[in-house]
Amino acid sequence: MEQIERKVTKIGNSIGITLPPELLKQVGLAQGDDVQVEVKDGKIILRKKEQLQLPDGVDAEFMDILNDIIKEHDKAFKGLVDR
Repeated sequence: MEQIERKVTKIGNSIGITLPPELLKQVGLAQGDDVQVEVKDGKIILRKKEQLQLPDGVDAEFMDILNDIIKEHDKAFKGLVDR
């Protein structure tokens, strides 16, 4: 794996890291794509967020509402697993 060094820099009111176009092309990322960020063993892992194909009759708004409910009641759902 090729190593690339970058500086953490101020971007507007945020802090970020820029990535060279060659690297983005290599991993199939483009401006506007969503990424998932994970911290594991003190390392930051970026992954392109996979777009899920929703079944017929299920729209994105429904899934957003469902995700909000799951997040809101996450502790209760996890408690049910232990029963």
